[in-house]
Amino acid sequence: MADRFLPADDPVLEEVLNWTIARDAQDIRRLLEWLPLARSSKERRALLARVHELLGEVELSLNGLDSMH
Repeated sequence: MADRFLPADDPVLEEVLNWTIARDAQDIRRLLEWLPLARSSKERRALLARVHELLGEVELSLNGLDSMH
């Protein structure tokens, strides 16, 4: 990734948002790996619901990063 000329207004928040994106992506990957192994439709729906929640969090974090730059 290219370095920016100007630092972010809030470097701590920027780091938290980047960490959140990385961690949520890791969790989403794990949940999607478990999806075909789920024993019931109820379990699959619960896993998929959590994936959707995490995707929403990733989107909010990305929007936060966009607004910083």
